[in-house]
Amino acid sequence: MASFISFMLEIVVVWASFSIVSPVTIALASESSSSEAKALFNWKASGNHFPDSWNATDTSPCQWDGINCNAAGRVTKIELSFYNISAKLNRLNFSSFQYLFHLDLTANSLYGSIPDNIGTNLSSIDLGNNKLSGSIPRQMGNLINLIRLDLGNNRLSGSIPRQMGNLINLVWLDLGNNKLSGSIPAQMGNLVSLNELQLRSNKLSGLIPPQMRNLQNLYMLDLSNNRLNDQIPMEIGEMEQLKLLNLSHNKLYGPIPAKMWKHNSSCMEFDLSYNDLEAPSEYLYGKCSVPPYKSSFRRLEGKILIIAYLSTIIPIALVLVAVKLLSRQRLKTSVIDARAQKNGDIFSIWNYDGTIAYSDIMKATEEFDIKYCIGTGGSGSVYIAKLPTGKVVAVKKLHHHHFEVEEKAYEESFINEIHVLTRMRHRNIVKLYGYCSHARCKFLIFEYIEKGSLADILGIEAEAVEFNWKKRLNVIKGVSHALSYLHHDCTPPLIHRDISSNNILLDANLEPHVADFGTARFLNPESSNRTILAGTYGYIAPELAYTMVVTEKCDVYSFGVLILETIMGRHPGELISLFSLPNAKDVILKDMLDPRLPLPTQLVAQDLNFSMMIAIACLHTNPKSRPTMQYISQELGSPMNSHSDVFQ
Repeated sequence: MASFISFMLEIVVVWASFSIVSPVTIALASESSSSEAKALFNWKASGNHFPDSWNATDTSPCQWDGINCNAAGRVTKIELSFYNISAKLNRLNFSSFQYLFHLDLTANSLYGSIPDNIGTNLSSIDLGNNKLSGSIPRQMGNLINLIRLDLGNNRLSGSIPRQMGNLINLVWLDLGNNKLSGSIPAQMGNLVSLNELQLRSNKLSGLIPPQMRNLQNLYMLDLSNNRLNDQIPMEIGEMEQLKLLNLSHNKLYGPIPAKMWKHNSSCMEFDLSYNDLEAPSEYLYGKCSVPPYKSSFRRLEGKILIIAYLSTIIPIALVLVAVKLLSRQRLKTSVIDARAQKNGDIFSIWNYDGTIAYSDIMKATEEFDIKYCIGTGGSGSVYIAKLPTGKVVAVKKLHHHHFEVEEKAYEESFINEIHVLTRMRHRNIVKLYGYCSHARCKFLIFEYIEKGSLADILGIEAEAVEFNWKKRLNVIKGVSHALSYLHHDCTPPLIHRDISSNNILLDANLEPHVADFGTARFLNPESSNRTILAGTYGYIAPELAYTMVVTEKCDVYSFGVLILETIMGRHPGELISLFSLPNAKDVILKDMLDPRLPLPTQLVAQDLNFSMMIAIACLHTNPKSRPTMQYISQELGSPMNSHSDVFQ
């Protein structure tokens, strides 16, 4: 759906760029384009980090970076995303651009207010991920040609103007992550063309307008992290195209409308957590073979939740049965007697109330005695557990924290890892067998990976020597396949956000398994994807420091660091900056090799050299110039790796 929308937007944009050029238009083109050039250059003079090609001596801006013109030489597009431009938006004289229909200034450092005269013919406005403040001008409701509007991830305040309801051609609207207050205008129900509506993380209060039911083309609605304080209107259940609904972290109360799943033949996924809602027994039953609901309410305690591994067309099924209402604020979950069997190997038998499952883990670890601990991280400790069936598993137990903010953060990471890994199935990604949300503790149950982390092996000389060049190349290749799967085979794409040698586990055959998905994030191609900084120091892509926008190229950068670390036998540290220089590809391979291993054969050296070239390309300072993981995975998997087009 999202790709189709993008395709349609491109058609509209291309169509809008063609216009009949009259003799009068041609006659005035020179004077008008000069006016446009002056407006742009004056804007440049008021700020920083503008393209060098913007030259005051040019009477026409059509050859300037980020500027597109029509046949008459009039500016039709301004595309300056990710330039880190620092300037006041309202210092740009928009009245000079009568033919402008596409404005993209995403991910800069623009500040000030949105001008009232931002344009009349615009069909697309992208101002997300900036520092814009003030209110949304009501005059924006006059931009009736708008198809796309992104004002997300700014500092906008005030209420949402009711005039926004005039934008009946809008397909995509993002006002999320601002400081907007007041109620959601009923006029939003007029935006019948909308496919996606993002109002998350504001200060919106009141009720969800029942007029939202008019948005019959809407497939994604995110109202999370607001102050909405009424019942969920039953009309939400009448939005039959809705696939993703997030109402979490509000003050909603009362019963969940039955219509939300009565018409759920297409498996809508919703998150209603952190509210004050009542759940009728029908809540669990839909028309899908796998329950489609993300039913993570505020208090899930006392019982264990199991993920059954199946060797069927549905690789992982989340088994949730019998949600019982205790009170408006308290819900308890219990599970069905479930068995997971693959090739005759029964993982375990979990009885109805979860006591056997819980007691198995507690007994196997002697209530998490330190002697079973095989690793400790910021969010929890990992224990080895041998179950009664003989199956050995790794159990990650979350730490308890005294501060509520830390407790909340780690709980969100816990839920996120469950949500992500229940959808993943790849030989180079660690398997999640089950999890427990208990009053005494929370833990995750993973497959046991014998050798530990890549960092551990590289840090122990005896292990590092056994870890020869071919095995290291195989690890690089395996991780690339896993990341390619996450970025290109998952819908929507998944960004890991913390690729490091600590999060690559190696089994007995030194096959890699990507682990720790606590900060992973599904990428929304139609959203700004702004986020808090996450990851491990030394692996984080440099653009995250000033854009806070997560893309798949963030993982690509981390993968480049990982390649160097695997070949060098240690983290490259300050050497990373050298690899971003133009002559980086002239680095001599033998100077980079782990000295603990003998020099490679000529054939292996070629593969190592190619991997180094890939790493250098991954570390490019411009994320758009980095290769995709799909390309990397294909190239590393090919028999001949003496390619030179990595840098092209």
